[in-house]
Amino acid sequence: MKKVMISLFCLAISTAAVKAQDKNVQPQPAAVTPQPPAVPKAVDPDAGKFKFVEETHDYGEVAEGPKAECDFEFKNVGKKPIIISEAHGSCGCTVPQWPSEPILPGKTGKIHVVYNTEGRPGPINKQVTINSNAAQSTMVLNIRGNVKAKPAAPAAAPAAAPAAH
Repeated sequence: MKKVMISLFCLAISTAAVKAQDKNVQPQPAAVTPQPPAVPKAVDPDAGKFKFVEETHDYGEVAEGPKAECDFEFKNVGKKPIIISEAHGSCGCTVPQWPSEPILPGKTGKIHVVYNTEGRPGPINKQVTINSNAAQSTMVLNIRGNVKAKPAAPAAAPAAAPAAH
């Protein structure tokens, strides 16, 4: 009986070893069919077109605490109205506001951007992404500058010890 058990044990180990080797065999790669190149989205030649006065605003040096604000002014130099569907900052500290009405050809609009400087001393380098129906369906505006840290509050003077009598 002992010999039968030992034989079965050896057979089980051999089978496991053979199965383990089968898992290491790499399958042959299937023939890869190349994907056709992506077809770029056709741009309407009459679509509205942004023409910004500036695409990067430099605040320079600003104090920590008050909000830093700027306006990105633009003109629609295309032949159809521009409708801005959404604008968002690269983080929660950068908040844009955009016109909800269509900007007609030849008319101007602005994107108002507020940057919260509170608790953010150091360099500013943020983006505002605008999505619209314009020829440039996605536009990226930039703000930069440097937030000067608040001066440290003076330490409270230690209380004077009572005079000894």
